[in-house]
Amino acid sequence: MALEWEQIIVDSADPVALGRWWAEALGWVVVDESEEIIEIRPEPDQMPGLLFVPVPEGKTSKNRLHPDFRPDDQEAEVARLLSLGARRADTVQDEQHWVTLLDPEGNEFCVLSERKS
Repeated sequence: MALEWEQIIVDSADPVALGRWWAEALGWVVVDESEEIIEIRPEPDQMPGLLFVPVPEGKTSKNRLHPDFRPDDQEAEVARLLSLGARRADTVQDEQHWVTLLDPEGNEFCVLSERKS
């Protein structure tokens, strides 16, 4: 039996706006969109993707699952994401090699520093 990872579902108050934000942040493309949902992928035929769907309730606590990203330049990437509308979730602590940010709806994600060799 083989499993193919197709997508992650993201509950959202405004799925189209949040999906478009993540598409811009990641440099991904929109592959499906209606008034209520939007799906983005790295390329039209490349999976996994992210599918943003509406939910009536708001986010109430820390995400149980969040993505980590490792850019070439952490400082520049954090600045770029902040300019797109991300917010800092916490302050940097000694020896911490990541920055936790929040997307426009408050979902956590981390921007990691350069991999140590």
